[in-house]
Amino acid sequence: MPRCPLLTALAAAFVLLGFAAAGDAEEKKPAADKYWVFVGTYTDAKSKGIYRCELDVKAGTLGNVELAAETSSPSFLAVRPGDKFLYAVGESVRLEGKDVGALDAFTLDPKTGKLGKLNQASSGGGGPCFVTVDRSGANVLAANYGGGSVCCLHLKADGSLGPMTAFVQHKGSSADKGRQEGPHAHSINLSPDNRFAVAADLGLDKLLVYKFDADKGTLTPNDPPSFSTAPGAGPRHFAFHPNGKWAYVINEMGMTLEALNYDAEKGSFSELQTVSTLPKGATGKDFSTAEVVVHPSGKFVYGSNRGQNSIVGFRIDPRDGKLSLIGHQGEGIKTPRNFNIDPTGTFLIVANQDGASLVMFRIDQTSGELKPTGVRVEVPNPVCVKFVPKQ
Repeated sequence: MPRCPLLTALAAAFVLLGFAAAGDAEEKKPAADKYWVFVGTYTDAKSKGIYRCELDVKAGTLGNVELAAETSSPSFLAVRPGDKFLYAVGESVRLEGKDVGALDAFTLDPKTGKLGKLNQASSGGGGPCFVTVDRSGANVLAANYGGGSVCCLHLKADGSLGPMTAFVQHKGSSADKGRQEGPHAHSINLSPDNRFAVAADLGLDKLLVYKFDADKGTLTPNDPPSFSTAPGAGPRHFAFHPNGKWAYVINEMGMTLEALNYDAEKGSFSELQTVSTLPKGATGKDFSTAEVVVHPSGKFVYGSNRGQNSIVGFRIDPRDGKLSLIGHQGEGIKTPRNFNIDPTGTFLIVANQDGASLVMFRIDQTSGELKPTGVRVEVPNPVCVKFVPKQ
């Protein structure tokens, strides 16, 4: 019996849809119910290194805070794709007889949450404050605040740190002669397609853009080479929107959040909008921003206000990426250095650097408002929060 052309076409379409769905499922793993929460800290008499606790998303609990690895001031962390290795900066380390900035590599067991030290390497400059792993999992990139530079190190097959394949020394200064007398690289992030690296330099008031070759681990100035924020703004951290069309940079000194258009082909940015992170009328000499995180849904973006002690939330207009204020949440918050949103988008966890704690808020999935949960766990000098699915 001859086949109906329409039925044949529909069958082919269903097959293609099936392949597409399978591909999406493989690329986007199902959300887990439990996560290891790894916390980077500043070490002193109370803090000894990287801490770990467990987030149960269904129960809405945090618990069992333990020291995961003893190491010197691991203030920022990164997890390699695949969740088997963790990397940390060491802001001030004695290495080969010199006081330098360093990077540490650890094995990570997703079942137990245990970390095992692999090796340590120089970051090439003073005061490393940010580390990330490129999307291929082949390289680690870091920003040196004190040295005003960025670097890339190749990763070996066993996850350990290999040779430095790129080092770029930033040059220049900006408006505030007290804090912007020279370059201060504060973060480095990879574009969604892994073709560009974007370094926010507080000292230069610039996002410096580099062409990134993951195979060679090289950083080459892009054309155009940078995007400039307002003089004295002090760009600190940066986040792409999930759709890859927009990006958001938080300015530490200017207390602003800047929405940007992103041209993925050229690796260039243009300004959409700049908004204050502070409540109306709030002023303070010691105020500064720290972190910016886009919600996994792409509907909201959040920033942290130190001194004023709050997390500010904005709705993202799905048509153009512009921002409208949700509000400020300050319950239990004291010097919110870093915060993060769990991969399910359910909870936002704040690292209270001067509050010696993590505090957790539930995110209203419709409004984006942060609702206090009453969950608080003690961690000394917490700075950075990273999630790894518990297996």
